[in-house]
Amino acid sequence: MTTILSIQSHVAYGHVGNSASVFPMQRLGVEVWPVHTVNFSNHTGYGAWRGPLMDPAQVADIVTGIGERGGFGQIDAVLSGYQGGEGIGATILEAVAKVKEAHPEAIYACDPVMGSEATGCFVHESIPVLLREQVAPRADLITPNQFELGYLTGTEPHSLEETLASVDRAREIGPSTILVTSVLRPDRPEGTSEMLACHEDEAWIVRTPHLPLKANGSGDVTAALFTSHWVRTRSLPESLGRTVSSVFDLLQTTLDSGERELQLVQAQEVYANPRMQFEVSRVR
Repeated sequence: MTTILSIQSHVAYGHVGNSASVFPMQRLGVEVWPVHTVNFSNHTGYGAWRGPLMDPAQVADIVTGIGERGGFGQIDAVLSGYQGGEGIGATILEAVAKVKEAHPEAIYACDPVMGSEATGCFVHESIPVLLREQVAPRADLITPNQFELGYLTGTEPHSLEETLASVDRAREIGPSTILVTSVLRPDRPEGTSEMLACHEDEAWIVRTPHLPLKANGSGDVTAALFTSHWVRTRSLPESLGRTVSSVFDLLQTTLDSGERELQLVQAQEVYANPRMQFEVSRVR
């Protein structure tokens, strides 16, 4: 049984953070232990929300309680996403250290949420620096988009070759496995999107149709599914192919529904049984 400690935000209405990540992992048969960094009514994209931001000491206390139950040795991966402040970053790294002390084979998977090419950076100015200088060097797996990969490595990747070079720079920082969730190379066919997975000197890419949809939480689902598949299989093409198939069908279900929020429950079958409808090609 794979067990993942997921330290992320939580919302009651809609699906982002743990509210997006936990259920898809459970449908894969993964044991998930969620620890919430916020407990909001809804995600902040609505412009108004209610509920508390968890104090880092409270988050640390919950993690300590898991350790007191003997849980650290059972954890195969620690997963983190959006980090709302510097304090929570330190708390997550402390949790990673405790888990790895009890289970040295466990990995730390970090989604370094900062922004995108379209939106620019949308987090507090201290967060990108924290992610680049303290968090990414401690991670085994990171799941940036192309914009975030560029910031972490001090590069501006556009072509596939530039993106692969940026991945190599990222590996020099610390993580051995990198999922680039959007490769926006200028020579790709119009109306398509690409995702790239790399481990050490191996790299695979997959292309899908681009869906005209901006869905909050889709990156959280992507990071959660890829982490789960990678921990279980250690196969880049299988992990990438399953993740992309599931996320595409989730987004298609959401687009067809006309709803703003991810149709996470309605699409549940695609996590456990992805169609594997896209070709995964080796590029290195």
